Amino acid sequence: MAGGKKTDDKDSPPEFSALRNNRRRQLRKQVIVLKVKGVDAAGVFFGYAKTIGTGGMFITSVNPRSVGEEFEISFTITEAAISVRCKAVVVWRSEYDPSRKQEPGMGIRFIDLDEETKTLIAYWIEGR
Repeated sequence: MAGGKKTDDKDSPPEFSALRNNRRRQLRKQVIVLKVKGVDAAGVFFGYAKTIGTGGMFITSVNPRSVGEEFEISFTITEAAISVRCKAVVVWRSEYDPSRKQEPGMGIRFIDLDEETKTLIAYWIEGR
C-alpha cells in the first residue's frame, strides 16, 4: 500500500511463474504416453515420456537411471511421424515417494540429436 491506496497486482505474473520460466531454455510440449526404449550396459528399459523439447525429455520410470548415466534412446512421435534415435544423458532424477505428488522418473538431455530432427521436433512443439 502506498499513500493508503491499494496497489492492483492482477496484471503482474506470480513470482513462481517467472522463476519457473527462467529454468526452461527451450519450449516443451506435453506428450501423451510416448513409449521410450533405452539401451545401456544394464540392458533394455522402457519408460513413458511426459514432456519433450528439442534438448531432452522427462521419462516416467519407477527405476530411473542415475544422474550422469548415458544410454541410447529411441522413440517415435507418431502424430508428427518423427522417429528419434540418439544418445542421451540423465541430468536429474526423481525417486518414487508416496508422500509427494511428483512422478518418479528422470530428465534426460539428448547428446547427439541431429539438427534435422531437432528442427522437426521444434516445428511440432510450435504447432507448425
